[in-house]
Parts: sequence; C-alpha cells; structure tokens
Amino acid sequence: MVALVAPVVAAAMVLTACGGGSSDGQKLKGADQQQQGLSDINAVDVAKLKDGGEFKWPIDNMPDNWNYNEVDGTVADGARMINAMFPLMFTQNADASLKLNKDYLDSADLTSKDPEVVTYKINPKAKWSDGTPITWEDFQAQATALSGKDKAYQVSSTTGYEDIDKVEKGASPQEVKVTFKKKFAEWTSLFSPLYPKSLNATADEFNKGWVDKPKVTAGAFKIGTIDLTGKLVTIERDPSWWGDKAKLDKITFRVIERKALADSLANGAIDWYDIGSSVDNYTRAKQMQDISIRQAVTPDYTHMTFNGAPTSVLADPKLRLAVMQGLDTATIAKALLGQITPDPKTLGNHIFLIGAKEYKDNSSVAKFDAAAANKALDDLGWKKEGDFRKKDGKDLKLRYIITAGNNISQQISQLSQTQLKAIGVNLDIVTVPAADFWKSYVNVGNFDITGFRWLSNSWPISSGKSIYYLDKDNVAQNYGRVGNDTINGLFDKANAELDDSKRAEIANQLDTEIWKAGHQLPIYQAPGAVAVRKTIANFGAVGYANNPYDYTKIGFTS
Repeated sequence: MVALVAPVVAAAMVLTACGGGSSDGQKLKGADQQQQGLSDINAVDVAKLKDGGEFKWPIDNMPDNWNYNEVDGTVADGARMINAMFPLMFTQNADASLKLNKDYLDSADLTSKDPEVVTYKINPKAKWSDGTPITWEDFQAQATALSGKDKAYQVSSTTGYEDIDKVEKGASPQEVKVTFKKKFAEWTSLFSPLYPKSLNATADEFNKGWVDKPKVTAGAFKIGTIDLTGKLVTIERDPSWWGDKAKLDKITFRVIERKALADSLANGAIDWYDIGSSVDNYTRAKQMQDISIRQAVTPDYTHMTFNGAPTSVLADPKLRLAVMQGLDTATIAKALLGQITPDPKTLGNHIFLIGAKEYKDNSSVAKFDAAAANKALDDLGWKKEGDFRKKDGKDLKLRYIITAGNNISQQISQLSQTQLKAIGVNLDIVTVPAADFWKSYVNVGNFDITGFRWLSNSWPISSGKSIYYLDKDNVAQNYGRVGNDTINGLFDKANAELDDSKRAEIANQLDTEIWKAGHQLPIYQAPGAVAVRKTIANFGAVGYANNPYDYTKIGFTS
C-alpha cells in the first residue's frame, strides 16, 4: 500500500533504464549510482501523439473518500485520480523543484515576510465543473476547515493551515491574500488539492459528503464512471477545461491484485505497473517484447510502523527500540531487492532520502544488534520462557497486519517473524482484505506493527508533520500514536525557519528524536522501475513529478 502525504524529499536520482523485452539478467542500478534531475518517460512532443485512446491504470483499492484532506482519503490510489480533476497550485518537476501551475494561478508570491503574507492571483478562466468561478472564498473555506480549530472535521493534516491568521479577498474575487500568524516556510504546499467551498462548509459534508463520488471537479478530466462492483473508475476529458486539451479520451483505474499485475499487462487489461521490489514482476516485464522498463528512483520507501498508543503492547519506547534492534533491515532489503539491484541500501533517515545533500544516517540508536536487543528486553523484564518472552505472565506477542495478496508484505513480515523469534519476540502475521487495511486497521490503530510505502513530495518537513507530530486531538497520519513534546517543538521550529540550510539542520535534529522515540523503521528506498507499454509516451518513471503526473501529455505513439 502507498500513502501519499510523506515525510521524505531528495533530489531525484535517475538512470538509464535497462529496457524491456530482454532476459540477459541485467540488474537495475542502485540509488547511490544514479544521476540527479532526470526522468525516464519516453518523452514525445504531444503534437506527434495519437489523439484519443484509453489508458488503463492499475490500483490497489477504490478510494474510501474523494476528499483527499479527510483522514480516510489520503492514499495514493485516490490521489492519482483526484490530481487529474482538481486544482494544485504548484506542480513538481523530476528533480523535486516546483513550478507554478498556470492553469490555476497567474501568480503566487511571498509579498511580506513579517508578518508572512502570500498573495495568489487566480487564473480568471479557472472554474468548477458546475460553472462557478474559483475564488478567494474557496481558499478561505479550506483554510478554515483544515485549521484544526473545529475538531469535528476529521482532517488528515492541519500543517500550515493552523499557522494561518486570515484569508482575505484582494483587489478582486480572484485575488487571495493569506496572512500567517506564525511563519510557515513551505507555504507552496498549501491548497493542493483545492476543493470548492461547499465541501468545506460543514464537518458532515467534509467527512461524509464525498465518500461516494466527487460532486464537482475542475481539471482536464472529470468523472465518467464509478463502478463499485467492477472495482473501477473511469475519468474522461472535460470539454469545459480551459487548459491544454488532454491527448487521451479517458483513463480507467481498475483494482488489480498484485499477483495478477504481470498477467494483466501481458493480456492488455492494463498498460503499466509499478515493479516496486517484486522480483517476479521485474522478471516478467523483461520477458515481454512490447513492454519497456523505465527507471528513475521514485521518492518513496518501505517501512514498518509501530503502535505506541498507551493501550498497545509497544507503548514503552524502550520496548519499541529493542524490537527494532532485533530487525536486520539490511538482510530484508537484500532479500527483497538483491535480484533487482546490487547492494541495496537501507535508510537511516525519516525526513531525507539517500542522495539528498541533507541526508544523514541518524539510526544508530535502532541499528540491528541482536545482543543489545536481548539485553534490553531482559532489562525491561521480558524474560525468555522457552522460545518466547513473558512479563507478569503476559506473552510478548505482536500482531503484524498485512494485506491479502501482497507478496512483498508477506516476505517482509515472514523475514521479520524469523528475526524476532531469535530474540524471543512472537510475531503473529495477520492477513486482512486490502479494502479493509486502511479504514479498519491502520487508521484506527488496530495493529502492533504494520507496513506500507510512504510516497514523497517536494515539502520534506511540512508533509512529515502529520506523520510524526503527536496531537492528542487529531491522529492525522500518526497511525502509531508515537511522539513527544521534543519532536513537536522541533517540527514547529523547522516549519517556521525560512532559511533552507538552517531548516535542514533542524530537520536532522528532528529525525534523531524520531529514532529515539521508536516511531517507524525505514527499510529501503524503492528502485523506481515501472513496466510500461512501449507505445505510451510521456509516462513512466517520473522521479518527483508524480504530484501530479502531467495527465494532459500522456498518450499513444500509435
């Protein structure tokens, strides 16, 4: 599974893909061997592409909520549909730099530093699908809903919005003046996606009003079909779109089980898939003559989340760290990626990816050390009785929640089970339906350990706040309920620091504290390889340019 709001950012690290249709055994290059600032998408001038066609896109799950800002809505599958239909103020380039989205804004400027004021000038052509112009009132309503002041709004993150003092009308309804009461460095992350004021009008509408479908849109595509039985969503060109016309007639997002991806690509049911760390899907893709493998290390990583809620077995941070010390992430990375990329690296940072100039390995407190883990568990009173440990008559038994049909999660959990048994920890692997994974387990803290991938964006600190900041009134994306005042204070300090170098220094201090808290255990950065039909242009391994993909330029060469 992939969640979209993520804590990591680095300069995009890209290499030449090894191509498709071969079986020479060539491996992909490792993240540390790559050039920066490139992508691998079969770039073709849109004027040379076929007009029309259907692009078939695999997903893991149907969206639980079409409101991305609601706690159940913040996952990648939903976001990839939402981003084709809703305003984003800035788009990301492959190298993590940002570009003003001229389809929605004429300008966005920091017009004052003290107090911090940002002035947006909305493209006068921009409108919602019901014909209503996009105005300052949409910005105001979203800032109010996401401010955190009204706890009835079940928001996935208040970051940045909680620092806003007021949103006002400028010289016209298309000019927005946002004044901050507290400095917020990564202000370019705000209002993306932007929703109409009607969605944010009440907590009930925000939480439940868009569960079944989006009620209005404002993008190059609009909703065509939502088929819950067939588990597919079709979006189609919106004739009222004011920007560059999309080359595709429609994009069909269909739920495909991970184990069926290669067969689905081979028989034409889908047009691409993310290889991730699947050796089988990598091998199968290399054998398909009409498929190319495109690679640009994607800004995401696989990790384990630990549940530190007061009622959890792992409530004690010393116990969480002891368990982490019993997990050999280097062996796990090698087992998963060794046949795809040589010498895969483990991650030692929750904020920055390997390759970023800001990256530092701050993981020493949780490094694999079975002897230290055994001693720590003994010192905490968890004594071995047979194969496993007990304390006060209670077994040290942890539930690791994974999704059905996910071979990668299965491999990671089984390797972890073996490693933890060696230090006397009983890991019980619990497989649940993919459709229930988020809403019935992760979001509500119904696990001891779980795992998925965090997908990055260009705002390293502000996007991480919802994951690592502990707010007793709002879980946001801190699914493990882990944190403390030190972490919170460093987040506040970093987000208010406008100097990039100083902000990065604070972020590394922050990461050290996240490690000490036993929050999450990063494992490895994804190789970033995707299998794509050769006739598809302007799509593939995009680096950081996944938020959003350039949907208007995706098309077929023949």
